[in-house]
Amino acid sequence: MTDTSEAPIGRRTVLIATGATAAALAVGAAAPEAPAADAADAAPAAAAAVCTLTKEMTEGPYYLDGQLVRSDVTEGKAGAPLKLTLTVVDDDTCAPIGNALVEIWHSDALGEYSGFVGNNGHNEADDGTFLRGGVLTDSSGVANITTIYPGWYRGRCVHIHVKVRTGVTLTSDGSFTGGQELHTGQLFFSETVTTAMAKVSPYSTNTVTRTTLAQDSVYDDAGAASGLLTLTALGGSAASGYSGTLTLGIEQG
Repeated sequence: MTDTSEAPIGRRTVLIATGATAAALAVGAAAPEAPAADAADAAPAAAAAVCTLTKEMTEGPYYLDGQLVRSDVTEGKAGAPLKLTLTVVDDDTCAPIGNALVEIWHSDALGEYSGFVGNNGHNEADDGTFLRGGVLTDSSGVANITTIYPGWYRGRCVHIHVKVRTGVTLTSDGSFTGGQELHTGQLFFSETVTTAMAKVSPYSTNTVTRTTLAQDSVYDDAGAASGLLTLTALGGSAASGYSGTLTLGIEQG
């Protein structure tokens, strides 16, 4: 399952706003066993929010149309909890964009995508929907999505794909149609945290050689400017999971 098509190709840019919280990527002494992200992995801290431009990225070969609109995409998949908070703002005004669909998809702990199970060498049930879905932003531009920490597969570092659309129509079967696609990108994870997660079951049973951030063909070592999430530990160990935050500024026209 080598994701070789995912090179940064977009000419249109997306603004990612980061703040002083980027300096603290995990809880401190209260949870000593939960690894913090390396300072080199983090975006530069600032006393006030700053805006950085980054390129869009391709959707890759594992996107499926017509996924469900829902805030929890786990479907019982084993793995450490991941609570995503993604905020969508206008890149010109920084005003929040409400009612935008933020859609994600990613592999499970064994590196398998729903709809394509077996591409990373594992045999498991495939319903074509696990770890896929999206949610509409609220009036503050915030989308909250519950999932699990992704696994890895041949040729790519740990990542999550993301799309942002406006003007979608919700359908009676829980999906959506239409809308204007404004952004396609990827979310990335601290190498320190991923290294610790790889020692935790079921991630530890994934025997595929892991590609690091530094080795990845898409991530360009630009921190939050390239989609690196701000991670905060949910408990005292990697198995307890993380919250992940990022603000995406998109061009609406």
